[in-house]
Amino acid sequence: MKVTISEVAPRDGLQSIDGFVPTDTKIALVRALHAAGARRMEVGAFVSPRAIPQMADTAQVLAAARQLPGLECCVLVPNRRGFDLALAHGAHRLGLFMSATEGHNRANLNATREESFAGLSAIILDTPPEVALRFNLSCVFHCPFEGVVPEPMVIDWVARIAELDPAMEIALCDTTGNAAPDQVERVFADAVALFGPRFAFHGHDTYGMGLANVAAAWRAGARVIDSAAGGLGGCPFAPGATGNVATEDVAWMFSRMGVETGFDYRTLLTAADLAAAVPGGMPGGRMRGVPAVRKAA
Repeated sequence: MKVTISEVAPRDGLQSIDGFVPTDTKIALVRALHAAGARRMEVGAFVSPRAIPQMADTAQVLAAARQLPGLECCVLVPNRRGFDLALAHGAHRLGLFMSATEGHNRANLNATREESFAGLSAIILDTPPEVALRFNLSCVFHCPFEGVVPEPMVIDWVARIAELDPAMEIALCDTTGNAAPDQVERVFADAVALFGPRFAFHGHDTYGMGLANVAAAWRAGARVIDSAAGGLGGCPFAPGATGNVATEDVAWMFSRMGVETGFDYRTLLTAADLAAAVPGGMPGGRMRGVPAVRKAA
C-alpha cells in the first residue's frame, strides 16, 4: 500500500514568514525535496502580494519546479485572477480554497462562504481537462473565531463541493491544529462513505496531535496527506496556529506502518534541515532531533 505525501513547505511552510525568503532559497528547497522523493508539491500561491508578500515570486519558483522530472507542481489559487495566472504559468494542479466557517472565510478571503463557493464553482467549470483540481476546505474541525465546527455542517459543505466535479480531490483541513483524532476519523469516515476515496488531509501540529490525526485520517480512507519538511508553517489568518505536521515525521510513521511513501529518508532529513534553517521560520517536528533516526537513516 502507498500513501501520497503532498509536500507543502514551499507554500504553507513559508507564507507566514515576515522577511522575504529569497527566490533562490525557495528553489533550492524545492529541488532538495524533489531529490528526497517528493513527487507532489505545493510550490506557491497566486495570491495578492499585498496580502501574502512571501508568495510574490510564485511564477519564478513554479518555472524552476516544472523542470524537475516527475514532479506534479501544485499552486494555491483563491480567485479568478489567481486561476488565470496559474494556467498561464503551467501549474499541473490548482488548489482552490474556502473555509467551512463564515468567520474564517471572511478573515482569510474577505468574502462570505456563498460568495467564495460561487466564484470557485465558476472556476471549476472553466478548468481545462488536463489540469488537475483540488478543493481545500479550511477550518473543517476547528475555527479560531467560532470554535469546534459542527460535523453535520462540514458534511453539508462537502456534499456541495463533491457535486461540482466527480473527479476532483477534496482536502479536509485542520487549519488550527486543534482537531482530535476521533473527530478526524469520524469526519473522514463519513465523507469517504458518502463520496468515495477522493479525500486528502491537511493538518497542523499546534497541540501536538498532528501525527495522531494523520493516522486517524489514513484509517478512515484518506490516501493523500499534506506535510511540510521541517514542520514549517502557519496560517496568517488563523491566530495561534503553528506549523504543519512534519514530512519527515509523517514518512517515518508510515514506514513503521509498512506503507510506502516514495521518500529516501536520509535525503529527506537533509531537505528537512534545509527547511528548518530558513530565517524567520518556525520549525517543528520530532524526527530531526532523534539521534537514532539519523543513525538508522
